[in-house]
Amino acid sequence: MKLVILEEYELASEWAAKYIRNKIIQFNPSADRYFTLGLPTGSTPYGCYQKLIEYYKNGDISFKYVKTFNMDEYVGLPRAHPESYHSYMWNNFFKHIDIEPANAHILDGNAEDLEAECQAYEQKISEAGGVELFVGGIGPDGHIAFNEPGSSLVSRTRVKTLAKDTILANARFFGNDLSKVPTMALTVGVGTVMDAKEVMILITGAHKAFALYKAIEEGVNHMWTVSAFQQHPRTIFVCDEDATLELRVKTVKYFKGLMHVHNKLVDPENCSGCESVSVTSHLCAGCSFTHLTCLLISFKSLMVCFGLSSL
Repeated sequence: MKLVILEEYELASEWAAKYIRNKIIQFNPSADRYFTLGLPTGSTPYGCYQKLIEYYKNGDISFKYVKTFNMDEYVGLPRAHPESYHSYMWNNFFKHIDIEPANAHILDGNAEDLEAECQAYEQKISEAGGVELFVGGIGPDGHIAFNEPGSSLVSRTRVKTLAKDTILANARFFGNDLSKVPTMALTVGVGTVMDAKEVMILITGAHKAFALYKAIEEGVNHMWTVSAFQQHPRTIFVCDEDATLELRVKTVKYFKGLMHVHNKLVDPENCSGCESVSVTSHLCAGCSFTHLTCLLISFKSLMVCFGLSSL
């Protein structure tokens, strides 16, 4: 298990987007070999999606040979409704990249037979060869997708009744009118996500600090479904400083001490001067130098090249 701690939401979003970008590039997908990506909705992944759109527009990545499977969808909410997860994904991500519509899979909360829809979704994931990387977010009560407290940790895609806390939390998207908030959803199960080859969970904000504490510092507990991913062989938690407020100091110190290793996952090339310096992070991309140190090294190298100094 890895815990990647960045100073703020924007840096956490950028790190996650770089990780997704690199995984797709390293996989080298083709018409005969698609990369399969699991995706969440909500406010947390929004920044990550914006960075992925930026990478696509810059020509750094293509989604032509990527298949996606979203985590969940409300039951009974029209697909065109602005708060449906179909609308969220198309408005905030899919329509801005080159993914084929047929390869972007989202559960149909208006299907005639909801149970059959869930079974078919599991089958589609299986036929795609399983999910290479499942990205997820959590609620303040530690639920992942709509696997509310008390959900089975081996659950599969199914119809789920939403907890009162979740309905209250989602009311802000429906004009704070509880009568308009869906009370049921279709969701992948904890077991469905656990089957992925790799899982990356985004956790930001002080309001999710206790959930992160439960996720990594206490034991596996079905009342905090995100804790199940302690047992996944390849889990990465990506968080901001605010989300670590409930963690022990030694836990934060330990994982921060590994950031020089974690940063290599998103910037595998060693720093080689000004072009490698990220304008949005405190550390130079791919190494543990600060901006100033890196710039000084680069400046001194130029001086040597022009015969004005020696190292």
